[in-house]
Amino acid sequence: MKYLVKFFVITTLLFVCTNIHAEQKIVFIDMKQVLNESKAGKFVQELLIKTHNANVASFKKIEEDLKKDETDLLSKKNILKEDEYNKKIKDLRNKVKEYQEKRSLKLEKITQQRAKAKTTLLSAIQPILSDYSLKNNILMIFDKKDVVLGKTENDITQAIIKQLDKKLPSLDLK
Repeated sequence: MKYLVKFFVITTLLFVCTNIHAEQKIVFIDMKQVLNESKAGKFVQELLIKTHNANVASFKKIEEDLKKDETDLLSKKNILKEDEYNKKIKDLRNKVKEYQEKRSLKLEKITQQRAKAKTTLLSAIQPILSDYSLKNNILMIFDKKDVVLGKTENDITQAIIKQLDKKLPSLDLK
């Protein structure tokens, strides 16, 4: 009798534990899509593209001016004295060096803004994912790029995008 009670208790616990784990779900999310299609993500991308295009336009103008200065200097090579010519070449090289430094600084700033925006978005997504997993009894959330095969009903990307849009409609990159 004693063994029979132990057997029923263990069997009951085993079924209860199995049932609890069977109700929990494993889902996946496309983080790239969340970062690119949320309102804040789109806002950041548009801002960075606009800034980059403005920088490229100013870079092209400066490059054209430098090329023009170079051709003018080369055309005056025979007319100018050697010392004066060398001085103008040195000035032109300094202008090119300044241009390259400004260009690298602006590109670095865009890279930093992109990294900051990504970090901010990911930190805003983390509590949303935690709340979503608690409310929907989710055991694990994987990134879609790490999933080989999964049912489309286990994709929570759109639900998270909607919640992120409510929580963080735009982003300040200053």
